[in-house]
Amino acid sequence: MDRGTVSNANPVRLRVEVRTEGRSEIVTPAGELDHHTADLLRTPLEDAVEQGRARLVVDCSLLEFCDSTGLNVLLGARLKAEAAGGAVHLAGMRPIVARVFEITGAEAVFTVHDSLAAALAD
Repeated sequence: MDRGTVSNANPVRLRVEVRTEGRSEIVTPAGELDHHTADLLRTPLEDAVEQGRARLVVDCSLLEFCDSTGLNVLLGARLKAEAAGGAVHLAGMRPIVARVFEITGAEAVFTVHDSLAAALAD
C-alpha cells in the first residue's frame, strides 16, 4: 500500500516514499538526509510507530548522503520502535552512508542488511 511521497520545496534534496509490505513499514529516503531535510524522514517514521507499525525497514539504497542529524533521526526512530516492541532495519546502504554509521559505531545498534529483499526476509 503506497501512502505517497513526502517532499520539500526542492525535490532534488530528499524525497521519502512509505509503503507497507507484510509486517514491515518500508520507508525509502532518496537524496540527501541532513539538517535541512531530516524532518521529511522523521515524520513518516514517527507516524508509522504511532500507528502501530513498529517494524521499520529503511531502504537506504537511494540515500546519497547522511549527516549526524540524519543519523540522529534514525537513532530516535530506533528507540521509539523498540519501545513499541519493534525495530529499525537498515537496508542497502551505499558506502558513503555506511561510512557514517561505521565511524560513529551506530551500525552496532541497528540490524543492517545488504538489500531490501534481505531485510524483508529477516
